[in-house]
Amino acid sequence: MLRRKKFWKRVAYVFGSFIALLLILFLYLAWIAKIDPPEIKDKSSLQLTRTEVSPDFYTLKNDWFHKSNTGLYELYTEGQPFERGVINGKLTKELIWRQEDNFSAQIKKMIPSDFYLHFLKYFIGWFNRDLAKNITEEDKEEIFGVSQSASDKYDYIGDNYSRILNYHAAHDIGHALQSMALVGCTSFGTWGAMSQDSTMIIGRNFDFYVSDDFAKEKIISFCKPSQGYKFMYVTWGGFTGVVSGMNEKGLTVTINAAKSDIPGGSATPVSLVAKEIVQYAKNIDEAIAIAKKRKMFVSESFLVGSAADKKAVVIEKTPDSLDVYDPNKNFITCANHFQGPQLSKLKSNLEQMDQSASIYRYNRLSQLLQQNGKNTVEKTIAILRDHEGINNADIGLGNEKALNQFIAHHSIVFEPEKLKVWISTSPWQLGQFVCYDLTKVFAMAGSKKDQEIYDTALTVPADPFMQTQQFKNFLDYRNYAHEITDGKTINADNIIAKNPNYYHAYVLAGDYSYKKEEYKKALSYYKTALTKVIATKKEEDHIKAQIEACNKKLAD
Repeated sequence: MLRRKKFWKRVAYVFGSFIALLLILFLYLAWIAKIDPPEIKDKSSLQLTRTEVSPDFYTLKNDWFHKSNTGLYELYTEGQPFERGVINGKLTKELIWRQEDNFSAQIKKMIPSDFYLHFLKYFIGWFNRDLAKNITEEDKEEIFGVSQSASDKYDYIGDNYSRILNYHAAHDIGHALQSMALVGCTSFGTWGAMSQDSTMIIGRNFDFYVSDDFAKEKIISFCKPSQGYKFMYVTWGGFTGVVSGMNEKGLTVTINAAKSDIPGGSATPVSLVAKEIVQYAKNIDEAIAIAKKRKMFVSESFLVGSAADKKAVVIEKTPDSLDVYDPNKNFITCANHFQGPQLSKLKSNLEQMDQSASIYRYNRLSQLLQQNGKNTVEKTIAILRDHEGINNADIGLGNEKALNQFIAHHSIVFEPEKLKVWISTSPWQLGQFVCYDLTKVFAMAGSKKDQEIYDTALTVPADPFMQTQQFKNFLDYRNYAHEITDGKTINADNIIAKNPNYYHAYVLAGDYSYKKEEYKKALSYYKTALTKVIATKKEEDHIKAQIEACNKKLAD
C-alpha cells in the first residue's frame, strides 16, 4: 500500500512538473512573440486624415492612392519612414484589412485545428524571436507606421505591429518550412545583341500563391523616400518589402527562392534586403555590398539589372555565403537553383536541380529565348505567358515545370535604361500588361488630380488564350480541385476530363478515390499519372507509394 502511494505521488510530481514546464514555456513564448515597436519622436502624422477626392481616389498631404481602370491599385508616398508608413496605412486601410482576412482564411483552411493554430502562433513567435534585431530602424519605423491602420480583430494573434512585422517574413518562413516544395518563380534578361534595340529587357513571374483572393488587389507603389533613390515596386496591403522593383537609376531587383535547410531562427527577410538594394543601390557593385552586409535565414537569388552597368547578374545568397553569377553573355536566366561558381556545387543545390522542376523550367526558358531571336517587350511577355513544356509539349495546365503555372501573383517586365515597367493585370499574367514610365509618374507625383498614370499607348493586349476552350476547361478543373480540397463530393473523371495531360489531375482523382476506398479506380489513376510529366521527385514518390498502398489494399 505504501509503495502504491509513493508511486502515485511520483506520478503526481512528474505530471505537476510537466504542467509547470508547459506554463513556463507558454509564458516564454507569449513574451517573445511580442515585439517592441521602435521609438518615434514625432507622431503627429497619426492625426492626419485622408481626403476622398472621388470614388477610389484618396489623397493625404502630397501622397495619394488610386484604383486604375485596369483593376490595379496605384500608391504614391514620400517623406520620412514613420510618416510615409502611417500615410500608406491610412490610404490603403481597406486593402490591409482584406489582405489579412485573406491570409488568415487561407491559414485556417490549411490548419483547421484551433490547437495547432495557437501552436503555430507561438512557434512563429519563437522562430522570429530575433526578427526585429535584423531589420533596419528605417524599415521598422515604416512598418510600425503602416501597422497603425491594421485591424484589431486579430489581436488574439498578436498586436498590430508584431503581426505586420511578422508578415514580412512570410515568404521566408513559407519556403523554409516547406524547403522541398518551393514556389517556382522564373526571371530572365537580355541586352546588347540579344535585344532588338540593344537595350536591356528583364522579365519575371512572381509565383507566390496564398489564395485567389490574395492576388486580386495588387498595389503598384511609387515611393520618394527621404533617404535614397525614388523607386517603384509591386506589393499588397500592409507589405512594404520588395519582391519586384526598379529605382530612378534604372536598377531592378527580383527575387527567386532557392533550396534551404530548415533554420533555427529568423534574420533579415528577403524582401527587405531587396528593398534596401532598390532604395540605395545605383549599380551592381552597390547591390552586392548591401546583400553582403545582411544576414538572411533562407537561400535566395536576387536578379539585379543595372542601366549603369548595361547588364544583369544574379546575386546568390545563403545564410552563410554569397556568390555572384555573371554569365558574361548578352542574356541571363534564373529559376530556383544556384548557378554561381561556388554555391552551384552545394549538395542542397544539386538535390534541388535533380529533384525539383527548376532545371526543366530553366531549359524551357533557354529554348524559348533561342527560338525567339532578338528580344522585345512583347516577346518577353509571350515567354512569361508560355504554359507548354520543352519542344512545345502539352504537360497540362498548371504544371510547375511550365513558365506560366497559372498561380502568379504578378508578372512584370522592366526596361531599365528607359525607366519603363510593364505589369500584368488579372487573371495571372494573361490580362493586358500596362506600362508605367517612372520619369513621367514621379514628375506628376504630387498631383492631386484623379487621372490614369499608365501609358495607354504602350499597353500590351491580353493573351488570346483566355478565349480558348482549353482555358475555360482549366478554370473548371481548378473549381473541381477546390471542391476536393473542401471535402465535397465530385465525379473524379470530371477533373481529368478538364485537364487530361496534367499529372496532378490524376493524383487528385487517385487521392479522392483512395479516400473513398475505391482502390481499383485509384490505382488506375495513379498509374496513368506516372505516364505524364511530373513536376518533382517528391510528387513522383507519392504516386509510387500510393500505387503500393492500393495494391496492398486490393490484395487483402
